[in-house]
Amino acid sequence: MNIYNMKKLIFVIAVLLVVSCKNEGNKLEYVSLKGKLSTKNVEKITIQGRGFSKEIAVESDGSFSDTLKVTDGVHAIVNGDDRITLFLKNGYDLNLAFKGENFADGITFSGNGSETNNFMENKRSFFMSEFANPKTYFKLDKEAYEAKMLEAKTLLKGYKDNAPNLDSIINKMDLRNDEMFFGYIESNYESMHESMSRLGKGKPSPIFTNYENAKGGKTSLSDLKGKYVYIDVWATWCAPCIAEIPFLRNLGKEFAGKNIEFVSISVDKADAYDTWKTMVKDQNLEGIQLYADNNFESKFIMEYGINAIPRFILLDTEGNIIDSDVMRPSDPKLKELLKELGI
Repeated sequence: MNIYNMKKLIFVIAVLLVVSCKNEGNKLEYVSLKGKLSTKNVEKITIQGRGFSKEIAVESDGSFSDTLKVTDGVHAIVNGDDRITLFLKNGYDLNLAFKGENFADGITFSGNGSETNNFMENKRSFFMSEFANPKTYFKLDKEAYEAKMLEAKTLLKGYKDNAPNLDSIINKMDLRNDEMFFGYIESNYESMHESMSRLGKGKPSPIFTNYENAKGGKTSLSDLKGKYVYIDVWATWCAPCIAEIPFLRNLGKEFAGKNIEFVSISVDKADAYDTWKTMVKDQNLEGIQLYADNNFESKFIMEYGINAIPRFILLDTEGNIIDSDVMRPSDPKLKELLKELGI
């Protein structure tokens, strides 16, 4: 090979190396996402993050593909009210396989960045299961409680062991979240177990006597014997309580004429008494609307250990507890429970 051809070859190799390095550099500056939705007739999805939002077009067959320049961190993939979180970092090349028609059914990830995202998906599944409900642990005796805690921690350790290259941002968040979750259970087990044992299914309910009824007169729990009783402990200042009112109203309409009373007990303080009366009247609140005799210091409230609202309680026809912390009206499982009871 002559000198001219040698120089030409070296030049071509050099150009290829530069192009290669340049392409690799560009690739590291973006996230690549692709997948295929199971949901029909979706025209676009949105990726949202802190200060970031980008729409991605979806083909008629449900497939999509795009690149994004992001700030490393937790993002959401959104389709209307359906959303699920994922972790994005420039340089990731992710393929998303959806487990069902809804994002909330879960995603399996493959490609660069899949390890961290599959770990997050495993943790999401954990916190949607019974393992995430403190009542799962509080209701158990000491030996069973310790076994259940060990089972939960072993399961989470397995997720972590399967993600040795877990992104440090997620790892830090995960350690803090687990510490808070198990710390809450461990520090409250003794008191909550005692409370749940005392207020367990089939145990006689604490009673209230002569609570003011918004329709006039006084009402006691004993007046309702012979009917199932669904109790809503609330206050006019409590936004989550207010959010449940439409669902409670619908529940009352669906079970109208059935053997159940829907009782709302306000724990508003004396200076909010007029606010309670006005709200009951102006919003035409239905069911039995009662005013506790001493807000959170009322004997009935204290015996149930209620220090946060809303709180919902379900009693049987004899005034015994079915569930001292039952589902909210907005939870579809509540309606299923009432129907299972034959109401």
